[in-house]
Amino acid sequence: MTAMVPDSATPLEMPAATRRKVTDLFTRDEIKMLTERSDAMGFASITFTWGAIVATLAMLAWAATQPLLLAIPLFMAGFTVLGGRHLALAILMHEASHGTLFKTKWLNDTFADWVCAKPIWNDVQKYKVHHFAHHTRTGQEGDTDLSLVAGLPCSRASLWRKFARDLSGYTGLKFLFGRLLMDAGVIKWTVSNDIQRLPQEGRHGYDYARDLFANSWRTGLVHLLLFSLALAAGHAWLYGAFVLSYITPFPLILRIRSMAEHACTEPSADMFLNTRTTRAGLLARMTVAPHRVNYHIEHHVMASVPFWKLKRMHRMLRERNALPPAPDYRDVLRLVSAKPAA
Repeated sequence: MTAMVPDSATPLEMPAATRRKVTDLFTRDEIKMLTERSDAMGFASITFTWGAIVATLAMLAWAATQPLLLAIPLFMAGFTVLGGRHLALAILMHEASHGTLFKTKWLNDTFADWVCAKPIWNDVQKYKVHHFAHHTRTGQEGDTDLSLVAGLPCSRASLWRKFARDLSGYTGLKFLFGRLLMDAGVIKWTVSNDIQRLPQEGRHGYDYARDLFANSWRTGLVHLLLFSLALAAGHAWLYGAFVLSYITPFPLILRIRSMAEHACTEPSADMFLNTRTTRAGLLARMTVAPHRVNYHIEHHVMASVPFWKLKRMHRMLRERNALPPAPDYRDVLRLVSAKPAA
């Protein structure tokens, strides 16, 4: 099996243990059907995600006028949904980095960057380079996402401490500070926990300011627009709610998603063993598993399949006995917290 270098037609051989021929699993007609992309589905996915964000913010504006006994649970539910929609934008950015969100290249590379990546302080092109190493070296040395699941399994107490840091806002604020350092050229760009400081010899204050502006002005412009829209609607504080839901609970949702995909899988170069597909109900799809991201083995088997076809691909693989039954998210949380307390 081969993987494609981003923006290149040159194939890159994956490690021998991962080389399972897709043509042994699917016919060429099935592969063509599964990998067919659609601009209409890309627009529909983005519209649905932003529609859910706007509807949730409108609900929060209404909840703010209600008695506390009703407002508090509505705000908790609203922030949970918004955290899940931040992940939904991240998954759409991920799809665009693979060139599968849209059929048209410009829509993947540029449009999705503005409407999916920039609202969550991210970048399609930088993510594409970072994420490619994850696919070619999954679970092995050189996997750029390996640090996201390092130290697992842990004890239940340790897992709860991680969750508490996420919900307190500590993890989210730490990420925002890290993003500033990345944009200023102080540390290497990453979406993982593997922080690498860049050489700073000969750099001056204006160098940091120049790099920070060059790397972040698009994000700043998008957020200025979002704030302006909230202000024009007469509820400027809703922009603050959007940002606060990014700081918390989004980090917790993102952590659970990462755990489900690769934590405590077998130390193997085989994508059927080092990756996990997880069963997702309605609540999971609203939070930790938007846009079919829970079908993760399928995604690693054939990353050229758009997310909206992964469920169909899953059924095909199950019918051919190529996949075991998938655990649910509760099973994953039990697995990653199975280490006895010290």
